[in-house]
Amino acid sequence: MSKSKKSEFRPDDYVVYPAHGVGQIVSIEKQEIAGLELELFVISFEKDKMTLRVPTNKAAEIGMRSLSSPDVVSKAMSTLKGKARVKRAMWSRRAQEYEQKINSGDLIAIAEVVRDLHRTDDQREQSYSERQLYEAALERLTREVAAVSGGDEVQAAKKVDEVLISRAA
Repeated sequence: MSKSKKSEFRPDDYVVYPAHGVGQIVSIEKQEIAGLELELFVISFEKDKMTLRVPTNKAAEIGMRSLSSPDVVSKAMSTLKGKARVKRAMWSRRAQEYEQKINSGDLIAIAEVVRDLHRTDDQREQSYSERQLYEAALERLTREVAAVSGGDEVQAAKKVDEVLISRAA
């Protein structure tokens, strides 16, 4: 079983780690931890200046995945065009749901959070926690869009912005 998992990701591949977003596999190394020999993916998150080591046999279980296909990216973009769906639940409950969607690593769920929390200039101001969640979701979305399209994050952010602005018009 672990043999098939190993070939799934290779060094230099970009992957999505649910809790941290897009990272790049730097290497696959063996380490002895608590007397056990473990094979680990070494994933670098350049933007966060963070390195993560994930056991190769746990990668799929954790939810680590390769980048979304261009089809999924276009579905996420059309999700952004939709009308914001804000539930009437208490903010703490909604915030929890948004947080779960962001940390799920699912690009379309992240796009839903961006869509629901996006504010145009004529709408009421966002609270601090709303803005934090919105920016986290937006950053995850733009990083993955940039990685999939092979462009840089500035171009991806413009693309996402254009979609959000066109929705408001």
